Amino acid sequence: MKIFDIAIIGAGASGLMSAALIKTGEIALIDANAKIGLKILASGGGKCNITNKNVSAKNYLGDEAFIKPILANFTPSDLLSFVSDFNLELEQRKYGQLFCKNSARDLVGIFERLTKKCNFFLSHKVLHVEFKNHFFIHTDKGTIEAKKLIVASGGISYTSIGASDIGYKIAQSFGHTITTPAPALVGLTVQKEQFWMKELSGVCFFVKLKVKDRVFESDLLFTHKGISGPVVLSGSLYWDKGKIEIDFLPNQDILQLIEKGGKKQISSALPLPKRFIKEFLNALGIEDKAISKLTCKEKEALKSLKNYEFAPAGNFGFTKAEVTKGGVCTDEIEALSCESKLQRGLYFCGEVLDVTGELGGYNFQWAFASAHSLANQI
Repeated sequence: MKIFDIAIIGAGASGLMSAALIKTGEIALIDANAKIGLKILASGGGKCNITNKNVSAKNYLGDEAFIKPILANFTPSDLLSFVSDFNLELEQRKYGQLFCKNSARDLVGIFERLTKKCNFFLSHKVLHVEFKNHFFIHTDKGTIEAKKLIVASGGISYTSIGASDIGYKIAQSFGHTITTPAPALVGLTVQKEQFWMKELSGVCFFVKLKVKDRVFESDLLFTHKGISGPVVLSGSLYWDKGKIEIDFLPNQDILQLIEKGGKKQISSALPLPKRFIKEFLNALGIEDKAISKLTCKEKEALKSLKNYEFAPAGNFGFTKAEVTKGGVCTDEIEALSCESKLQRGLYFCGEVLDVTGELGGYNFQWAFASAHSLANQI
């Protein structure tokens, strides 16, 4: 039976970039889907937030010492230079986010051209892997053999487009430790005391959110399940349990707003959506009345608009999560080469590793950077 030089499990961002950049050897590219790059096509409303102009290891949950040199070796500028060679048009949005201007299909098209050299095994579901002088990748349609194996299978969010835990299972079969996978970049559900938030489904405005020692500023969206929006998605990366704090009036002095309110109704005096203010007041047991009629106790209660603290009940789960946090422990992976310290010839890159970025293009940058790092060392 033919033995490939390299087999890659996963035809997503990191797998495709690995295949595109590896210059020598015969490559087998394996994926459970019938087409490549499905997550790329599905992300960013079909336009794929490929990177962010401002990327550092501080934007990631994971071992900074492992993450930092990989990001340094393939920066957002390097990625932009790479895609510009293929005339990929990009557009910059707020917070430094860069998207495909026309369609994520343009980016996948680049990878289609760069991976023509590969032998594709699409619609092949990997069942398990074993090593006997070389790797045997057992799939539901037969066995593929290779001298080296790259696991770029991603996390377990996006099950609708074939996401699975096969990468973790392969890692465990070679003795690797898995940091428990959990949904990340995902909305948060609320406790009974915050059910008033569910009445605000569709309301969205700018807030400041604090999770542990991290602070985020962006839009919060109320939903029928709890809270979401960019600020919550990024915050969810660092939340496991316990309290979070929301400043509903960032860059505003609540006492000044109250003092200037005079005869105005509270819902008119505060620069927030009226629906929100009325539900918030109801939760505090305060009538929407003229600011001048507020008692000292009620004024004190309104200060919580600046530091509203509560413990979420949980999150929206893997079906709603943008990515998976947790994964293959990086203590057991060689820096830069992304090679297993436990099994030579076995490599891991992208989301399958215990490295997860905030919302805004950071996870695609990690996928491309880790693939680049690996490709230069393999």
